[in-house]
Amino acid sequence: MTTPNFADFQKVNQRQIEAFTAASAVWGKGIQELAAESSDYSKKAFAAGAATFEKLLSAKTLEAAIQVQSEYAKTVYDGLVAQSNKIAEIVSKVATESLKPVESAFSKAA
Repeated sequence: MTTPNFADFQKVNQRQIEAFTAASAVWGKGIQELAAESSDYSKKAFAAGAATFEKLLSAKTLEAAIQVQSEYAKTVYDGLVAQSNKIAEIVSKVATESLKPVESAFSKAA
């Protein structure tokens, strides 16, 4: 077994820098994906809220208004649960993909 020298240290250091750079690129793409997903959800939620407001204004009775509000609440809840699942999937995917280059660099160093 040879004693590590400065060149070996530089190689290990370079691999680690490359791994963290690759991981940062994955995180950047993941943040962009999260921002796009959040923006789309916000637009849909705003449109649904505006449509519900119009329905509420056209409701002739209190019962009709309560029905409109109840349907809206259920739709919002279902949408929020679905959106939360999408966000969790994206975060999980990004975390997994961003660790691959780091794991590879450390396994080569060991």
